Amino acid sequence: MSLAPPRPHRDDWRIAVGGLAGGVVLWALGIHPRVGADPLVLWHAPWAPLVPLAVTAACEPLRRVLPRTGLVIGTAALVLDTVTLGSIVTIVLYTDLMYAAVLYGTPAAARRIPWVTGMLTVVAGVVPAALWRDPQGLLIGVGVGVVAFGPAATGVLVRDHRDAAEAARLRAEQTALLAEMDRVQAVTAERSRMARELHDMVANHLSAIAIHSTAALSLDDPDTSREALAVIRENSVAGLAEMRRLIGILRDGSGDREPAASPTLDGLGALVDGARANGLEVTLDAGHGKVPAPVELAAYRIVQEALTNALKHAARGRVRVLLRQDDGVLDIRVTSPYRPGDAPRAPGSGAGLTGMRERAALLGGTFEAGPHDALWSVRATLPLTEGDPV
Repeated sequence: MSLAPPRPHRDDWRIAVGGLAGGVVLWALGIHPRVGADPLVLWHAPWAPLVPLAVTAACEPLRRVLPRTGLVIGTAALVLDTVTLGSIVTIVLYTDLMYAAVLYGTPAAARRIPWVTGMLTVVAGVVPAALWRDPQGLLIGVGVGVVAFGPAATGVLVRDHRDAAEAARLRAEQTALLAEMDRVQAVTAERSRMARELHDMVANHLSAIAIHSTAALSLDDPDTSREALAVIRENSVAGLAEMRRLIGILRDGSGDREPAASPTLDGLGALVDGARANGLEVTLDAGHGKVPAPVELAAYRIVQEALTNALKHAARGRVRVLLRQDDGVLDIRVTSPYRPGDAPRAPGSGAGLTGMRERAALLGGTFEAGPHDALWSVRATLPLTEGDPV
């Protein structure tokens, strides 16, 4: 597919038309920079200045789309203008072509044109002064500098400012993009954290409610139903309290509710008592000292979720919870009887294992879970010092 050639900017057309009209007016009024007696005037026809004027004006629409071509043709027109009575407008239009060639041209042209015009300015001033042995010869260099080097130098300054502004804009866009990426990552991480907290806080209680409500509906025994309803009520109240705690965390700083303290390993006893009340036979062996708060919260949630999974999936038998602190790590093991093929007593989504694995990974620890010797084993090792996330 062929690309259409670039079209001249409308402002460049206005410059061309305005310059041509102004030059014609000055020509009609007989205003010229040179007189007929000037030895440089070789073309004495009255209409001669209009030719380079028209050519230079015709180059103006090229100042953005083909700046180098416009400058070359404009230079030839300016040379032609020097052998006529001349026009001030032709010179002014040429300075604009020089300026545009630096501003809109290639980077190589922007470097070379000021250097070439600077050398021409020096040569045009020094050589005539040396040949004529007259300081007034320097005025020729001044004229070349005003017509050529001055516009070129101005184009360099404007181009540098334009490039600097563009670079600043790109940096601002990159900064905004990085900030947006950081925001998205932060929101995603916070959503994952909230999902883990919500799952770990209420899954245990809802699983117990599901299991005991099933028992209450399936057994026609008033005493069993009463016991199941008591367990259901206890877990409902505990789950509601946990939900209120989560809402308190989300509203922290709003003035509506202060968040409750995060659970600690000191609460493992109460957690195990709750599991026993839900029908699990649980033993707890916790041998650990003081651990950092993030490790403490992660360990509590891992044990909580492991007991929830045991409530839903474990066969009858003893569930063992073991915590040991050794060599700068906290080792957590939860084992429960496992019998392949048993249907779960309450539905599950698999999010619990994912949440435990994420909690361990965020602290730079390890996590594994699976069957082993008729037992379902959950093991996590959490470093007690800050480590690189896995």
